[in-house]
Amino acid sequence: MRRRAIAAADGPAHGPAKGPALRIIGTVDVPSGIEVLGTPLGGLSGIDYDAASDQYLLISDDRSSRAPARVYTARIALDAQALQPPQWLQVRTLLHAAGVPYAPSRRAGGQVDVPDAEAVRWLPGAKQFVWTSEGDFARGFGPRLRVSAADGAAVRDIPLPASFEPAADRRSGPRNNGTLEGLALLPGGRKAWLAMELPWVQDGPLPTHAAPGGPVRLTLVDLASGRPLRQIAYQPDAVQHPRPLPVGPETVGISEVLADGKHHLLVLERSYSAGAGFAVRLYRIDTRAGTNTLARAQLVPGNHVPVPKTLVADFAALGIAPVDNLEGMTWGPPLPGGGRSLVLVSDDNFNPAQSTQFIAAEYIPTPPER
Repeated sequence: MRRRAIAAADGPAHGPAKGPALRIIGTVDVPSGIEVLGTPLGGLSGIDYDAASDQYLLISDDRSSRAPARVYTARIALDAQALQPPQWLQVRTLLHAAGVPYAPSRRAGGQVDVPDAEAVRWLPGAKQFVWTSEGDFARGFGPRLRVSAADGAAVRDIPLPASFEPAADRRSGPRNNGTLEGLALLPGGRKAWLAMELPWVQDGPLPTHAAPGGPVRLTLVDLASGRPLRQIAYQPDAVQHPRPLPVGPETVGISEVLADGKHHLLVLERSYSAGAGFAVRLYRIDTRAGTNTLARAQLVPGNHVPVPKTLVADFAALGIAPVDNLEGMTWGPPLPGGGRSLVLVSDDNFNPAQSTQFIAAEYIPTPPER
């Protein structure tokens, strides 16, 4: 386990700035392949913090037979100058409505999906949590939004709009492995923004290094009913680095969103090129801006206005080398002096060449106008 402190000079300085910024506090890299609480640690795709218990909730997207779908709780000590390695407290198996664990992909039947868990948030009181699955397209299941009890027991599935389901001919709707990657709970816990990772098929092509792809949809839903309340189009950047290999992935999309008050989101953009690795940028958006696209069956230039975005940080400029596959993001505890901490975690894909990377940063908001 490697722990690194990043010098303050590597990040934005305090003081007035045109937009919000990050100051890196430190990083901890947990090697791939280690075992925690009797399970292989890896695939951590979502993280959330409960201030009352000072505990973090983390969800794994493991779909194999190594261990059932699961969440972990941990304590992660940090202050304004340092981040400590996580202390793992518990692992809880996620159960479906029949009260049993989800089957791994190799042994799954046709009645229950194999979840591809990507995001998790505590509901108020931290006795239940809401989480997303990208779906199990091979078995006919689209993305899912679910509520579970703290012990992993199923509480309910939240119905999603019909437009979230892939079309039978795959000519419209979400792309496989490009659906509900981000989840942001608004203050009060009654509404949530759901972020697709990639553009819907009818909304445009996939991104390349040469050009951005189509816009990505973010949808505000009422958690009690699943009713969509608003939807906005977000335009990710082009892939940050050209692919040096002749074949392999080249992609960029939203890997997480986080509420910054009632009307703003932090949006984590994660880029990957085979042979060049990962690149990450953090943006901030005002969700009141842009066109409400709920009534737009297809997004094409001219029929909508994407939401404007403000760069908070390009992780390549923050002194972290290399940055890994960041997929989870949460507000952490307050920092001495009243600052606000931000904690991020990466999904190692159970790949020995990667690690589970924890990053702690101070979020420096935009100074108020005078």
